[in-house]
Amino acid sequence: MTLRNAARALLTMLLVTLTLVGTQTTAGAAPTPTPTPTQATVLTYDASGSAELTDAVHSGAAVWNESVTSVRLEPAAPGADANITIVADDGWPRALTTSLGNGIVWMGRQAVDDGYDTIRIAAHELGHILGLPDIKPGPCSSLMSGSTGGVDCANRYPDAAERADVEAAFS
Repeated sequence: MTLRNAARALLTMLLVTLTLVGTQTTAGAAPTPTPTPTQATVLTYDASGSAELTDAVHSGAAVWNESVTSVRLEPAAPGADANITIVADDGWPRALTTSLGNGIVWMGRQAVDDGYDTIRIAAHELGHILGLPDIKPGPCSSLMSGSTGGVDCANRYPDAAERADVEAAFS
């Protein structure tokens, strides 16, 4: 068992214990029903290597948090392991998904220098980590059309089909 899996198992046991303690009632008191909302899968990201593109990365994550309910993208605590590592480099933007919700995003400065919207780049590459493929060629209305949406395309939000695919993947 890896250290990460051991930490998750320990956290799960702690949450179960706290839940059980929180549901105990005194003798004669009626238990209060606890609603069971659907919990979003929380994925953490480390943007410490994204240099001048850090704000765009946070905004791209916010796009997904506004668009879907089954998954949330949150910054990792400093020094903590993250599901997603995000770095800036001088190449073209790209993502390497190691498994659903995990991988590396490169915020390539080549597209930024060409004039592509930095928040669209971040949201698009995070879309790959969330399980979405490129849709090329594609219209600007499709976030996953990426560069084929054109340099003037500033649509930062996934369309209905892209949102549905992510919701299904994390449900």
